[in-house]
Amino acid sequence: RSTLFPYTTLFRSERWAPVIERFPFARYAAHGTRLGIASTRNLGLTRVSGELVQSLDCDDLILPGGLATGIEAFAAYPHIHWVSGQADDQLPDATRVPWEPYIGPGIVEPGVVGAFIEERNMVPIACPGLMMRTATVRALGGWAANPRWDDTALFVALAELAPGYVTPEVTWLYRQHDGQTSRQSGWFPLRAELWVSVRQRINALREVGLRVACP
Repeated sequence: RSTLFPYTTLFRSERWAPVIERFPFARYAAHGTRLGIASTRNLGLTRVSGELVQSLDCDDLILPGGLATGIEAFAAYPHIHWVSGQADDQLPDATRVPWEPYIGPGIVEPGVVGAFIEERNMVPIACPGLMMRTATVRALGGWAANPRWDDTALFVALAELAPGYVTPEVTWLYRQHDGQTSRQSGWFPLRAELWVSVRQRINALREVGLRVACP
């Protein structure tokens, strides 16, 4: 009942076709051009048929049972719209370093994430491992067309409007390596402006007073 579609490269490059063919439940479609992360994820969203969608960057890893943990959380708490599994950093030598959770585990009510951002000037969860209701993601316009933090901009809107859940279980690994986009020098110049856009989105949602209905 969930659909997993990976990161940009999966849909851009033919070299991934043999990998995908090993998994009978997976679908592969190369679009042959660089659309950027947000546009590629939104293109993938048009092909999703399940009630839930799980995003994951191509250099990170879902652990065995990670998808099931998210699906079970939605079944246990039908009113939630997103699930964040705990993550461990995976270092280049394969060592795993646990993250200290900033919120949760448990139900996270609307507005809690926005308040955390205002107080701490940081996002309390890692957005690449989110599982979300497909309909809610579509209603919010999918991933934001930002050159950075497209998943963060989506998540702050989702968390401002709807309740979610942070699992106590570690469901995925955030791989640390020198080739990470966020470690490249060209990634940083726009960071300040994009952080402003995240705050603007939170404030705009509060001003308009939108809310998401429970399923």
